[in-house]
Formats: sequence, C-alpha cells, structure tokens
Amino acid sequence: MSLKQFEVKLISLTKIFFFYLLVSFGYILYHGLTEAKELKSTFALVLGNKVELNGKPSDRLQARLDRAVTLYREDLIQKIIVSGGLGKEGFDEAKVMKEYLIANGLNANQIIEDNLGYTTEKSADNLKEILKSHESEPILIISQYYHLPRASYLVKRAGFNNIKTSYARYIEIRDLYSIFRETIALPYVMILNL
Repeated sequence: MSLKQFEVKLISLTKIFFFYLLVSFGYILYHGLTEAKELKSTFALVLGNKVELNGKPSDRLQARLDRAVTLYREDLIQKIIVSGGLGKEGFDEAKVMKEYLIANGLNANQIIEDNLGYTTEKSADNLKEILKSHESEPILIISQYYHLPRASYLVKRAGFNNIKTSYARYIEIRDLYSIFRETIALPYVMILNL
C-alpha cells in the first residue's frame, strides 16, 4: 500500500468515525433528554454514583436523588429503589442514597436498597430479583441524561417492558466525556447480547 493510498484510507476512516460520533451524540442526547408525558410509575430506580470522601452524595448523585424527591412529592412514584455498590471512597452508595432521601422527608418504608448495584448492568439484573412478580409494573429510571439510553436497554433486557426515564437536572463540563464514553458503552452492551 502506498503512502497516498494509506492517507486516503485514513481520511475515509476518520470521516466514518466522526459521522458515527455525530449520530451517537445525537441519539444519546435525544433519548436521554426526552421524557414521557406521563411519568407516573409504581417504582423508580435511581442509579448510584460517586459518594464524596465526606460521605455526602456527589453533585451528580444528589441531582438524581433530588429528581426522585421531586417526582415522589408530585405523587408520580410510589417506591424508590436506590441501587449502588461500595465505591472506591469506601461508602455504600445505596445506603448513602437512602439516608439522603430520608433526610429529605421520604418514608424509609418507601425506599428499597440494592447494595449490589455496582454497575448499571448489575442494577438492571438485580431489579428482576427485587421486584419479582412486578415485572409488568411501570419502572421509571432516574440518572444523568447520557446514561439513560444504556440503562433503559439493560433494564429492558432484564425483562421489563414498561420503562420510562427521567434525567437529573444537572449539567457539567464532564458530560462531554460521559457522552463520548456512552457512544462506546451502549453499542458494546448491545453487541455482547446478540
């Protein structure tokens, strides 16, 4: 292969890659930021995220929890499942999430802890075990907008068909990295399940 042929192939591959990124970014933004008109659901699944070294939810995680509090107070959800694992900071994400919700006026009996949801896939799989006979009930997934397309796919793969999503009202510059990561993670989990 000559240098010229190599350059042509490299330019073609670069164009294909950037086209893929553009389409993926658009898909993730559209599906992540689009909420159903009717959010009322029996259960909400709030996906975990970083807990700070002081034991408080990170801003990202707090935004997810605040969204759950808002929807609960608006009587749009009845029970909240908080799903997270033991983070590298040494805190049980689900426990911290439950404590935050209780501190914000929610009844502890309305909150279910999933302490083994250390990945999105594990959270989705655990949901099947937690809800058992409630698979037909509406499930509302709460996370960052860029995370919702993959989370929805995994929850659907776990056997739930009545899935709705609501995004945390929090945006940061780090979202650009996270959206890029999701352009790889979403097709990866789909390909693994072919």
